[in-house]
Formats: sequence, C-alpha cells, structure tokens
Amino acid sequence: MSLGIAFIGSGFSARFHLRGLVGVRNAEVKAVYSRNLSSAKEFSALAEQLGLGKPKVYDDVTKMLSDKEVNAVWLTVPNDVHLEYTRLVSEEVLQGKTNIVGIAIEKPLARNVKEAKEMIRLVEKAGLLHGYMENQIFMPSVVRAKETIWNFGAKSSGRPYLARASEEHSGPHNSWFWRPTISGGGALLDMTCHSLEATRFLLSDPSKDKSSLKPKYVYSEIATLKWNKREYASYLKERYNVDFLKEPAEDYALTIVTYEDDLGNSVIAETRTSWNFVGAGLRLSVEVLGPEYSININTLQPELFTFFSRNVKIPPSEAFVEKQNADQGLMPIIPDEAVTYGYQGEDRHLVESFLSRKMPNENWYDGLLIVQIMMHAYLSAEIGKKISFNPEQVEDFIPKVAKGLYSAS
Repeated sequence: MSLGIAFIGSGFSARFHLRGLVGVRNAEVKAVYSRNLSSAKEFSALAEQLGLGKPKVYDDVTKMLSDKEVNAVWLTVPNDVHLEYTRLVSEEVLQGKTNIVGIAIEKPLARNVKEAKEMIRLVEKAGLLHGYMENQIFMPSVVRAKETIWNFGAKSSGRPYLARASEEHSGPHNSWFWRPTISGGGALLDMTCHSLEATRFLLSDPSKDKSSLKPKYVYSEIATLKWNKREYASYLKERYNVDFLKEPAEDYALTIVTYEDDLGNSVIAETRTSWNFVGAGLRLSVEVLGPEYSININTLQPELFTFFSRNVKIPPSEAFVEKQNADQGLMPIIPDEAVTYGYQGEDRHLVESFLSRKMPNENWYDGLLIVQIMMHAYLSAEIGKKISFNPEQVEDFIPKVAKGLYSAS
C-alpha cells in the first residue's frame, strides 16, 4: 500500500520535499495544484524525473482534492493562505468528497495564535491527522545528537541545561517573505520557528511527554541591521518589486526561552536568526551543553569541499549549498541537502504515520506552541523586557511588524 500525496504549492519548499521523498518507501506524488500553472507543470516534470510518479496538474484545487488517488496533502504555500487552504481541505473532507486522511503543513503553522487555533479546530472537526513540517528536528545530525546526549551524557552526569541554535542566510528568495503584512513577520517568524523547535527537541527528555518541558519566560530583541540601507532596499525593489523602506521587517532576532522541566530544573534555549549572513550559504548551527558534555553542529563544516580559482567562471547558482553567495574559492558542498536538512526524515515519518493512521509525533499542537512562543518574543521585543509565558496574553496579539507599524530605524 502506498500513500498518494497531493501538493498545494509547487515552489521552493515543495521541491525540497520532492527530493526528500525520493528516499521514502510507499509514497507516490499523485497531484499538484499551484496558482502558478507553469510552476506546477515544472514541479510535475521534476517529480516524474525523480521517479515519484506522474502527478496530475490541476488548476482547480477542489477537483484535485476529490481525486480518489489522493490520500494526503502537503501544504507548501505562503503564510497568508495557510488558513484558507486548511479550511478548503477540511470542508472537502467533511463533505465526504475525498479520500484524504492527513494534512502536513510547512512551518510556521500560522502567522499568529488566532489563525493557528482556527486551523487546528478545522482539521480536528474534519477528523484529519495533521503533521507539522519542522525539518530541523529530523536532521540526521540533530537526531543523533539527541540520542548521544540522553543515552550517554544525561545518564552519566545529568540533563542538558543549555541549547543554542541559529539559522542564518543572506535573505529569502521570494517576494512575499519580504512583505511582513503578508507573511506575518520577518526573520523571527521565518526562521526562529526552526531554532525554537530544534532547541526544545534537544532539551526534552525522550522518556517523557513533550509537555514535561514547560516555557516559563521569553525574552527577545529584534532589529533591522542591513536591509533598511538604501542600496539594499533598492536591490529588493529591483528584484522583487518590494518597497522595504515603506514596509520594513526585522532581519535579525535574538530570542531566549527559559523552560522548567517536571523536576523543577530551569533550562535555557538561545536562538539567533538573521537575513544578514554573508558566507558560503545557509548556515545552521546548534550547540548543547550539559554538566560533563557538549555537542556541536554546523552545516557549513561538511565532509565535502571544492575550490575554484578565479580562472573558473561558472554562473551564479545554488548548486553546492542553499542560499549560495559565491561561485569561486573554497566552498562547502552539502552532498544531499534534502537529507542533511531533515526533509527526508520528516517526509518518511509523515508517510509512515498517515499510512498507519497514527498522529505524527510532530503535529499542529507543536506548531501552535511555537507560534505562541514567537508571539511572546514579538511582544517582549516591543515592550523591551523579559515576560512570563502566558498563552492568554497572546491570544489575539498581532505584532507591529505584521500590521505595518514597525520602525526599522
């Protein structure tokens, strides 16, 4: 038995998932819908090239959802339409027009808590299984790090007490990311969601329920350090037709979360994310400290490097690493980004969960908690102090940046 997957969205993240699905058994991509028909056709051709099936290209999403070969939906669309498509899928399921049993969604779950809770209400009313696509907790290095920490370090000397994570690159690759009134925020919403869940994953005792680690305090600072400068704002206007000076977002975020475990121990997660990093390309780094041990991960220190002299001329590309910034000199090569970044691991888990009719371990309740923490982070940054974690205070909170009221000066 195989899982028939339909993609809503055919862009950057959707194509990462295609490459991740190459290494997953019992999965076939049956259909794709995108508001950009040419992009959907390219996606379908790539899926066929990768041996994942011959996805039908739909220009009507409701017709795609009624395709009897489709059992699950991978939702890989911009943040502002997460709720819209969740409602559409849920309504089709409630009306008995589909064979869909599960829906998986790319991070972040939603732009704010109100949207996130409505999305959960909709999928639960429809009886759908739901998976939250947070690839970093499925990175082989992160999975192995957790095993090592808890099977050896924690057993010998005590639980880990500090985790640091950062995600940095030179800026998003699509115009909607740069429009915070559409996306819901800047670097914090776009990237800190990854780092928050990676640190929570590593600090959580695998023998206990995730809820045994409870957020107590959140502190955050956000800033715009680079992209409000005229030359860079002009670049965004030219490339993406975005007026960043008129509608700015944060391009840097520091967020510190203090947790308490079930034994009363305080543990801390530090996250730093930015759209300001100029290096080989995307850099993911993680560090965990315990009483007598530590672990360190840096994706720009791989097993493979290349060197091109100035006499080698190749066109700009992302052939070696995502968000690649150079095409000469010494450069790291990520042999298989879909594996290294955890896409294959998360896609395998989702496929296996949906086929066995079990709720994925990483689901929309995890996504909701991360949205709640991020809203606390925005609130902390706005008032300039550490705040207690209290979900009620962010129930209807919309960050200034999402309302177009943020000042980048």
